[in-house]
Amino acid sequence: MAQSSKIRARETGTTHVGRPQIRYPYSGMKLCTASQMQEVDRRAAAEFGMPSLLLMENAGAAVARRVWERLQHPGGCWGPVLFACGPGNNGGDGFVAARRLANRGVPVSCFLVGSRERVAGDALVNLELLERLGISLPAWEPGVLPAQPQLVVDALLGTGFRGALREPTAAAAAWMRKCGAPVVAIDVPSGVDADTGAAADLAIQAVETITFGLPKLGLVQEPGRSHVGRLVVADISLPRPLLENPAFAEWITAREAAPWWPERPAAAHKGSAGRVLLLAGSPGLTGAAALAGEAALRAGAGLVTVGVPASLNPILEVKLTEAMTLPLPETPGGGLSLAGLAAVQEQLPRLHALAVGPGLGRDPETGKLLRALLDLWAGPVVVDADGLNLLAPARPGAFPSGAVLTPHPGELARLLGTAAAEVESNRIETVRAAAREFGCVVVLKGPGTCIAGPDGRLSVNGSGGPALATGGAGDVLTGIVAAALARGLPPYEAARAGVFLHGLLGDLAGESMGAPGAVAGDLVRLTPAALQCLRAGKVASPYDSI
Repeated sequence: MAQSSKIRARETGTTHVGRPQIRYPYSGMKLCTASQMQEVDRRAAAEFGMPSLLLMENAGAAVARRVWERLQHPGGCWGPVLFACGPGNNGGDGFVAARRLANRGVPVSCFLVGSRERVAGDALVNLELLERLGISLPAWEPGVLPAQPQLVVDALLGTGFRGALREPTAAAAAWMRKCGAPVVAIDVPSGVDADTGAAADLAIQAVETITFGLPKLGLVQEPGRSHVGRLVVADISLPRPLLENPAFAEWITAREAAPWWPERPAAAHKGSAGRVLLLAGSPGLTGAAALAGEAALRAGAGLVTVGVPASLNPILEVKLTEAMTLPLPETPGGGLSLAGLAAVQEQLPRLHALAVGPGLGRDPETGKLLRALLDLWAGPVVVDADGLNLLAPARPGAFPSGAVLTPHPGELARLLGTAAAEVESNRIETVRAAAREFGCVVVLKGPGTCIAGPDGRLSVNGSGGPALATGGAGDVLTGIVAAALARGLPPYEAARAGVFLHGLLGDLAGESMGAPGAVAGDLVRLTPAALQCLRAGKVASPYDSI
């Protein structure tokens, strides 16, 4: 692309040749931090006159209603229900729920884990009300607990927990983990960090977590996500405007993702459906190039060209039927050579999206080719896998503003010059910092994949499972995101659309063939069916609303 074309693309805001960006209306479930929810509670009282005691009553009522439903469900069991309550507001929610269930005739036992002197405010009001109804709250002593409760409600700790569980909470958590009864957690499973998802050694393993207002970020990030069980989002009458704060993260579910994958217009042709150029492949890694190319086609790109080292072209000609191949000069080691820049540059004026990285290898000269290419290309590009490794450590301005980076934790660590463990310790803040530093969209792969924009926006994916733990799955994501970009979605929306669809493919593969047996090629083959399910509204929500 000529320099003048590059400048013009930046000035007009177009994402590829000849077509403006497409923007869809978007309003979905938000995610928040503990401090953001505390601010919502404060504003509900200060600006809307909503008493905190009323919010606690509504929260406890939601818990009681859900527990009652579990008791009534076929195969459910009728009490006794044991409440383990801490001295804070989480315990106060438990006091309310215990009272309401007792009023319905459910046999309830309620224990206070911690000092009674620490119970204050709204929690104390509800503790005293419970006692006036004749329900005692003995201190937690394992020797005096019911032999075998049918259900345990975890009301020990709320969103303020950080670090390690301390006594007597640790002892109560240990008992709850081994008692054999299912555990329903209030707001957050005790021992799970509501912001990061970090889990203490004795963190509660719930079958269901009833959270209030909005899900907390730590509930959709591992390892916390594995402690949640079924997530239930309860409406406790917090004013809706406070829950729609644009500063909150978005949770991508099927309702939000479906409009990003519309049917093709009746007048569509292969050129208008989007042209993608993919630079991929090196000796031993031709499968990555084939998977990414096929995924782009299956996700709706009209024309896909795969640029590969010339000696590998015959192999890719066999592997790929619908995609075209572009043999390019190579290095003595079989990687793409800087000498191929002119041939690639000839393709740029016709392109709608560029994708680089799958199976490229780590030849230093291939890295020079990528740097030179990204200096020329101002349109949307996906950079993945070895493309990221070749460009690490990254520097501000290393990627065009239309770039979508799709690293796993190790690759993002190399880009940032840090360790993978540091990335994993706080995925949310790390991906946000990377997006700001590089000035582009960053997708941090893994359970609860996080997507951050350079403007501070953040999304967390609500699809995906262990079937994605297979070689080549990331290459499939690269092709899908490239197809979304080629259709005209802006980079942030294309990343979100691609990540959700990719996760849905993993869910379908896990259901149809079991996670251990699913391979990346299955994801590609399932793409048309997944898109049909998504458009038809047949994809289940990852949470319940009450």
